[in-house]
Amino acid sequence: MGGADVHGSSTGSEGRATPGGGVDQEFLALERELAVFLRRARAQSGEMAREVHPELEPAAYGLFVRLDDAGPQRATELAGYFGVGKATMSRQLRALEDLGLVARDPDPADGRASLVRLTEEGRDRFRSVRDARRERYVRKLADWDRAEVAELARLLNHFNVRSEG
Repeated sequence: MGGADVHGSSTGSEGRATPGGGVDQEFLALERELAVFLRRARAQSGEMAREVHPELEPAAYGLFVRLDDAGPQRATELAGYFGVGKATMSRQLRALEDLGLVARDPDPADGRASLVRLTEEGRDRFRSVRDARRERYVRKLADWDRAEVAELARLLNHFNVRSEG
């Protein structure tokens, strides 16, 4: 359902208007590749979460990554980081606590709040799966130059930072 905008450029229902009047092919390609990437990433997160513990849901793997990277966090910080509601985060954390993979400690900055951290068992299980996943990436990208891998990581980080809030 394309049409002309007020400047005379045509727009497509699937892309952005370009000054020349066509659909912005770069953004269509980006959308397509991100859709494939995200679908595969969701499937892999589920596999990795189940490798950590058979009862985990896919979202749990991201929590492990964040807690291992950033250290103890408030549940509200985790919810904000992942863009989910407090109730969703509480439910996910409660399941991890029940399995003994995370624990809550009083926040030294505010005794009314608590900080979520990986337990030793949670950290050990996560790191074992993460290290195996990293080896798979090394094999899949064996023919890439290290600079290309670093550039991909840099661009993904740039995209993620710009996507926060």
